[in-house]
Amino acid sequence: MKIEKYSFGVGDRFAHQAKAQLKAIQLGAEAGADIVPVWNKSHREHTTIGSEPPSLRSAADEAVQALGWDRNYYVDADHINLDIVEGFLDCSDFFTIDVADYIGQAADPAAVSAFLDRHPELVGSIEIPGIDGAIEITREYAEGVANQFFKAVSEAGRIYRHIAERKGEGNFVTEVSMDETDAPQTPPDMLIILAAIADEKIPVQTIAPKFTGRFNKGVDYVGDVGQFEKEFNDDLAVIAHAIAQYGLPDNLKLSVHSGSDKFSIYAPIKRALKDTGAGLHIKTAGTTWLEELIGLAEADGDGLVLAKDVYTQALENKEALCAPYASVIDVDDAALPSAEAVAGWTARQYVNALRHDQGCPEFNPSFRQLLHVGYKVAAKLGDRYLNMLVECEESITRNVCTNLFDRHIQPLFLDD
Repeated sequence: MKIEKYSFGVGDRFAHQAKAQLKAIQLGAEAGADIVPVWNKSHREHTTIGSEPPSLRSAADEAVQALGWDRNYYVDADHINLDIVEGFLDCSDFFTIDVADYIGQAADPAAVSAFLDRHPELVGSIEIPGIDGAIEITREYAEGVANQFFKAVSEAGRIYRHIAERKGEGNFVTEVSMDETDAPQTPPDMLIILAAIADEKIPVQTIAPKFTGRFNKGVDYVGDVGQFEKEFNDDLAVIAHAIAQYGLPDNLKLSVHSGSDKFSIYAPIKRALKDTGAGLHIKTAGTTWLEELIGLAEADGDGLVLAKDVYTQALENKEALCAPYASVIDVDDAALPSAEAVAGWTARQYVNALRHDQGCPEFNPSFRQLLHVGYKVAAKLGDRYLNMLVECEESITRNVCTNLFDRHIQPLFLDD
């Protein structure tokens, strides 16, 4: 199983928007964007919602059949480890192996030394096509990076082999994720990590590093866009070099996690892909849930009442909701409107505060981020929420599809 050059990760927390998401992919295909959908949902999201992994496969299969999609598609067991992978094995064909928790765990000094002895090419002045100037790596620096990441890569190997034992080699796509950590991985770090992945014989097809800057959930990139562009291009060059040097899969590509709504870096990414011919996997998971809320509010009436209730309860439970996502959100308490204020809002006021339109003076990033992590509130509402998704299907479908096509697919994959 070999994933296509461009793949687009979509999340569907309540398993109601697969058709709307696929419609956006179809619109992209009709306009010339040759991308494939990857539906992803993590163990944490399944636990919060109360769903099981096979439900995502069912929703994806039903959407594909209903819309007559005749290209490939994938179902991603997102952010899995050995403790939680079992429930995903039968229904997934894409596995995001998350080893961020192992980054920084001290490695066996003898193993690190043996690794560097096997790879003398990692030390010294390294010329990589596409990078201006040589990369200078000392033995001391390489030892530090190897010590930082060796346990993580080793764990990725263990998880990969467990999946392959059950599903058979070549029957799934493997991604290695190292993004949910504090410190970014530099291009020299990436080179050392990829050498270690090759040694583990992991046929990695996408790799998700931690980039410089903030990739907060559902809002734009925060950081130096110029620095990101250089880093992104250098990473592409390192990957191309590692493919040739270590025999990694020739379709290995970068994966951008929390890629939804990172509007300011879409142009640099698009330039890099055009200039290099590289592929891309980008995840836009949680933004669909927010478009559900926007669709509910736009429908007015009971839909707006429900959307307001979700915010009221999210505000009441803010600390508990935000804690698991502390590293990927920045909520300014002072910017959050009171529940009483929101109770008096019109549909337009709610939509304007939530929809990611930076040109709108009413847009409120803190309001949006709190609701982004507030899907647990909707899950607790049970049938009241799910039934309203059906009742307000027209406005929700329109918003989900428009958001993915106009704000994500168009600027990333289509000519201006």
